[in-house]
Amino acid sequence: MINYIIRRLLYAIPILLGVNILTFVLFFVVNSPDDMARMQLGQKHVTEQAITNWKHQQGYDLPLLWNPEATAEEKITRTIFFQKSIGLFALQFGVSDTGRNIGEDIRQRMWPSLALALPTLIFGLLINISLGLVVVLFRQTYLEFSGMVMCVMLMSVSSLFYIIGSQFAVGKLLKLTPISGFDDGLAMVKFLILPVLVGVFSGVGSGVRWYRTLFLEEVEKDYVRTARAKGLSEMQTMFKHVLPNAMLPILTSVVVALPLLFMGSLIMESFFGIPGLGSYTIDAINGQDFAAVRAMVFLGSLLYVIGLLLTDISYTLADPRVRLS
Repeated sequence: MINYIIRRLLYAIPILLGVNILTFVLFFVVNSPDDMARMQLGQKHVTEQAITNWKHQQGYDLPLLWNPEATAEEKITRTIFFQKSIGLFALQFGVSDTGRNIGEDIRQRMWPSLALALPTLIFGLLINISLGLVVVLFRQTYLEFSGMVMCVMLMSVSSLFYIIGSQFAVGKLLKLTPISGFDDGLAMVKFLILPVLVGVFSGVGSGVRWYRTLFLEEVEKDYVRTARAKGLSEMQTMFKHVLPNAMLPILTSVVVALPLLFMGSLIMESFFGIPGLGSYTIDAINGQDFAAVRAMVFLGSLLYVIGLLLTDISYTLADPRVRLS
């Protein structure tokens, strides 16, 4: 187990380095340091001297990936990529192009993202798995057929419709919850009710169809027929045998959502005015803040790699037959 964890952690290094390089190249293909300077200075007619000063202050006056004028190792170290990106592997996020401490921003904004993403994930899992079991329990009936039609209809509607529609109906017409905003402490609950409901409801269609497929594969296996032959009811068979044996793919689907717990939902946070990491990333992209964008992409990649590792380890808990070596 220990050797496996060490190998996976070592594999993560080239993955994170590749993501870092790709983000760096893509960002600077679209933007030059001069463009970034004009954006940050916020002036239509910026002097060349002002641009030069800003690039020098931010460290963007160096070559991008290779410094031919330097000597020895400084050909690599005296570049924008090395000085701006390598520190991320030590979780040193540095300062944004607007002068803010990125690490401090992440620590402050991760809590609103968690407050939104955690209940959405938990309630979404419980509802989707429960409905998936119900649909399989009543398979080959009108309930299954109507349920699948409803799921396809829900999947066919854009999440933006659910967001805007719920804000209009629940927030503006019925005035049950605020349309947008956020607050600290228990006061945040009233701001989270609507986005959590939207997040759960918008994922019901695809979630129920996914779990239905998993459970249908299990109910046709020999061990299920054996359980029925021993006299177990269909309900007991579903919850005592089918559900536990479907835990491996369920864990795999959950890991996809793990980075969102910290990174937040870009669309949801932007529309509901929640000051989480999702809206922080959108603001950084709109403001062409390379330092913040680079930090958020790296953090998302790191969380995803850790999530995959935790999923592999959890396999051994869900199914003792799985051994990691």
